[in-house]
Amino acid sequence: MSTGKLEGLRGKTIALTRPAERVSAAVKLIEGAGGKALVAPTLELKILKTDSLREVCRRAPEWDLVIFTSPSAVESLFSTCRDFHEKLRDDCIVAVIGPKTARAASEMGLRVDLVPEDYTAEGLLEVLREYNLEGMRVALPRTLSARRVLPRGLEEMGAEVLVAEAYQSGIPEDTAPAEEMIEGIIKGEVDAVTFTSPLTVENLFKIAGDRESDLIDALRGIHVAAIGPITLRKLEEYGLGAVIPQRYTVRDMLAELSERMMEE
Repeated sequence: MSTGKLEGLRGKTIALTRPAERVSAAVKLIEGAGGKALVAPTLELKILKTDSLREVCRRAPEWDLVIFTSPSAVESLFSTCRDFHEKLRDDCIVAVIGPKTARAASEMGLRVDLVPEDYTAEGLLEVLREYNLEGMRVALPRTLSARRVLPRGLEEMGAEVLVAEAYQSGIPEDTAPAEEMIEGIIKGEVDAVTFTSPLTVENLFKIAGDRESDLIDALRGIHVAAIGPITLRKLEEYGLGAVIPQRYTVRDMLAELSERMMEE
């Protein structure tokens, strides 16, 4: 199990595939440990202002439970509805997945009531099973490309769920950094690649195109790290394995990667 130290990254080139606006903390950690961070986003997030978000805002006093699964969902909702936190009832439960999402929600004035220890949709559903959700009205702002696990699980527990499109997740308009990373991986110039969501994996291979087979072969010869089991599962669809941390955070993922690299 990782101790949180990053010495194993020293002198190594670590590729980061997460969205550009979310990569700064990882870059600092890698460079602080003496490594080289190769920023090559395979995922781009676009904040939206949609009718469904406006409905979440309009119906704010009705919600019994509001769920945020990413900082982008928080940002998008509050860009549409600046006073959302003031409109919620005092007994409305606010649940989030992950510490960064919790921080983003708190910074917007929300009282965060639930953060599951397992930073996944499954982890949140497990915690919510302790509540009686029958007839509860739930707002869930997120990207429509996300898995259906969370809304389906809530509905199975009797909740009335409004899924509001808060942002889009897609392949970056500028794929040059990702293409250069792919070239570097195939040439053996990259020591490790990190993935923070299934879409970062899926989009990498879409960008690779007819070089997918070469890329998979090259990835089998270097270190691959996934932030959690859902991302690992997507890698396994391509015949790849990965190290994953016990806590699903970027720092813990890098620490786990560091420990594995020190074993070489």
